Amino acid sequence: MTKIFSVRKHSKSVALSLLLLRVVVGIAFILHGWGKIQAPFNWMGPESPVPGVIQFLGAVSEFGGGIFLILGLLTFLSSLGIFFTMLGATAMHAIVLGDPFVSQGGGSYELAAIYALISDLLMTAGPGFLACDSKIFGSKK
Repeated sequence: MTKIFSVRKHSKSVALSLLLLRVVVGIAFILHGWGKIQAPFNWMGPESPVPGVIQFLGAVSEFGGGIFLILGLLTFLSSLGIFFTMLGATAMHAIVLGDPFVSQGGGSYELAAIYALISDLLMTAGPGFLACDSKIFGSKK
C-alpha cells in the first residue's frame, strides 16, 4: 500500500504546481459532484440507460475525489476513480451522444477528456510533497 501512495520527489516549483492543480481541479469536482451526490443513484434521471450503481460511483468519484485531491489524500485512488468516471463521460458525449470535441454552446467531450488526462497526470506524477500522502506514506526513493 505504501508503494502505491508514497510520493515521488519533485522540485519545490513542481510540488507547488501540483498543489495548485489539485486544489483547482478538486474544487471543480466538488462543484460538479455536489448535485450528483444529492441523488447518487439516479442523478442522470429515470430514463437513463446507466445503472444506478455506476451513477453512484460517478457521484462519489467526483464529490469525494475532489475533496481528497485538495487534501492530497489517497491521490492515486482518487485520481483513478476520476479517470474512469471521465473516460465514461468522454465516451457518453463522443460516442453515445455524438457530441463534437469542442462546441459553440452545445455538448462536447473536451472537458471530460481534459479531466481524464489531468487525473492520469496525478496518478503518474503523484500529488507532490505538499500533500497528506507525503506526510502519511513518505516519499519514494
